[in-house]
Amino acid sequence: MVPPMTIRVRLNGVERTFEDGTTVAAMLERLGRSPQWAAVERNREVVPRAEFDRVALEDGDVLEVVQLVGGG
Repeated sequence: MVPPMTIRVRLNGVERTFEDGTTVAAMLERLGRSPQWAAVERNREVVPRAEFDRVALEDGDVLEVVQLVGGG
């Protein structure tokens, strides 16, 4: 069996590896983050939440992920 290809991205300033074809939604799931409360910037552009399951990470991407927190 051929091992899956991996890509390297910079996530919140830290280099990480993911399987090639990983979507933003799958990345958030792997990180234990709720897509409902996450904001993702990919290469300085905000990824619309409606596209999380369609946007695949690419080798060399620079990502910033923040978790929205409510309070009062």
